[in-house]
Amino acid sequence: MIKNFLISCVCLISFSIYAQNGTVSPYSYFGIGDARSNGTVENQMMGGLQMYADSIHVNLRNPAAYSKLALTTYTAGISNTSLRLKDFEEQQNTSVTNLDYLAIGFPIANKVGLGFGLMPYSSVGYNLTSVSGETTNVFSGEGGLNRVYLSIGFEPIKNLSLGATINYNFGTLEYSRLQSVENVQFGTIDNRESRVNGFDFNYAANYTKKVGEKHTFFAHAGVNTQVNLVSKNTERIGSFSLSNGQEIEIVDVNLDEQNLRNTELKIPTISTLGLGFGEDRKWFLGAEYSFQQLSSFENAFLRIENIQYDDASTVAFGGYFVPDYNSFTSYFSRITYRAGLRYDQTGMIVNNKEINNFGITFGFGLPLGNNFSNLNLGFELGRRGTTDAGLIEESYFKVNVGLSLNDKWFVKRKIN
Repeated sequence: MIKNFLISCVCLISFSIYAQNGTVSPYSYFGIGDARSNGTVENQMMGGLQMYADSIHVNLRNPAAYSKLALTTYTAGISNTSLRLKDFEEQQNTSVTNLDYLAIGFPIANKVGLGFGLMPYSSVGYNLTSVSGETTNVFSGEGGLNRVYLSIGFEPIKNLSLGATINYNFGTLEYSRLQSVENVQFGTIDNRESRVNGFDFNYAANYTKKVGEKHTFFAHAGVNTQVNLVSKNTERIGSFSLSNGQEIEIVDVNLDEQNLRNTELKIPTISTLGLGFGEDRKWFLGAEYSFQQLSSFENAFLRIENIQYDDASTVAFGGYFVPDYNSFTSYFSRITYRAGLRYDQTGMIVNNKEINNFGITFGFGLPLGNNFSNLNLGFELGRRGTTDAGLIEESYFKVNVGLSLNDKWFVKRKIN
């Protein structure tokens, strides 16, 4: 057990090296970047539903699910996203590959489970060019926030599971603007950096009730509390040579005079309600609605003029089907087939246009050997944004690969 624990810790530490892999979305320019805490591949492929819990999978977004774990579960996920970025005049294709999460969950008592892990929380990665008359502005950004978490879930009374998660978020966001004017030898440079950290909490309740002999009714409620982040900011401005790119007369801006040295970023609370119905180890269908009062958010340090925030919401539908989980003759009958869809009103309004997202998901859970471990493959097709008002429309195809390995800890040795 100790050996397994040490291996797990080493994996978590090594993951931090890669956790800030980025995005290539121009919309990561706003807020604190693109949100990345989307759950495991299993949940993502059911439209992002977080309500479902079983005994062999970790659920990163629903701490109440840890009460169902019967085995120690190691899980990790990677993804590759191919994007077509299109505006009114042209389009280009690009892609990005990321390690999305690494986590461990295990039972510590009857109907009590614990989990911890590390995942990206947000990513910044863009390169935009704006030309207005003789003036050219080049905007670029990189970095992101990571999240380390600790969760506990338990079942205090029959059919009701409760859970809580504490998240610590940390990372660095870097922003740059280069401005040049035609026939002028020197341009101006504005580099900004924010070192960010802070906590939030996630609470969840799952209620499951047998309906007849085979079927189960599911109800879920979750609250991810306001994320309170402290941002320590620096800004450097100056000139650079257009001929060789060399910086000239770079100075540090006195942010203390503007009360911008230390600012607060408050990501509003997200509330989620869900209902589902299914047959254990056979099929499940569910729907969830999430709401966030994002209209209260602001990032005073960046001072972006063409962005407004409105309340955000998400509607998700999804489920799974297993032909025969216990089949000895057909491997394909033991595969878990998942599918779903989601519609996100992101709350971002850029150039007076709402930036919304629609995605269709599907995937497969492939059993490994004769135990409960499995390889999960997932796919998502979607579109975000618009070409109106000089904006960019993103069409994306995302491929997810998740590994869920099961083991048994805390087993007494028997000597005959």
